[in-house]
Amino acid sequence: MTRTTLIHTPTLTPAQEARLRALGALEARGDHFRLRHRAPLDTAALGAELGCDVNTLPPGFDPARVGLVVSDLDSTLIRIETIDELAAELGLKERVAAITARAMVGELDFAAALRERVALLEGLPMERLEQVFETRMLPAIQPGARQTLAWLQQRGIPFAVVSGGFTFFLERLRRHLPIADFRACRLEVVDGRLSGRVTPPIVDKHAKAEYLEALRRRLGLTPAQVVAVGDGANDVPMLRQAGLGVAYHGHPVARRHADARIDHGDWHTLRQLLTP
Repeated sequence: MTRTTLIHTPTLTPAQEARLRALGALEARGDHFRLRHRAPLDTAALGAELGCDVNTLPPGFDPARVGLVVSDLDSTLIRIETIDELAAELGLKERVAAITARAMVGELDFAAALRERVALLEGLPMERLEQVFETRMLPAIQPGARQTLAWLQQRGIPFAVVSGGFTFFLERLRRHLPIADFRACRLEVVDGRLSGRVTPPIVDKHAKAEYLEALRRRLGLTPAQVVAVGDGANDVPMLRQAGLGVAYHGHPVARRHADARIDHGDWHTLRQLLTP
């Protein structure tokens, strides 16, 4: 079986090129290299040696046939954790961020952790949410994300977001990015302020996987035609059921279950994985 491994760097030293050519057929693709080879590679070791991301495409995955990309929001499409930034408005960022960190690595039940954090936001005026969106979320869109999403749109590939975050922000973010569809949690509002409660259902790891599956079936795609991107424990089921699951600067639990890892690069690296 011939395998395809992507070397996510635009340049290699002569010694590095010689090293890779000894493993198979090496092709320069402008912003990265592609290696066709038969024997499996230790991509983690090779990436450490070369100082860049290295990913072998899974068997049966064909970038030319991709029909859907589904992504997490916080720390994936954007650099921040939105709920931590909301807590900062009340001087509670450190307390909430500690809970967020434990939930992301799978130490806490996501739904319970979300309810606990949202309860701490009780009384926050809606104007402060608008401020967080404009001053913290928009500037935090990941490098390369705008270009990659525009590129997907040109190819006719829908891009969707599924998040344990909040509809308030995704409703606004889709005015700036070509997001075809999304699912997220809804914050309860009373008299223009957060009540400290989330309106069910909560988008946990099972809901994320179910959302991906529903979109896939709606579009008439096979699992091999779907790409999922995420960073935490809440993303693992959808990463595993996609044809290509990508851990984006992920926690160890996400990296363990992903087909590809972006540890060094940005959303331009994701585009390389999806380029035929």
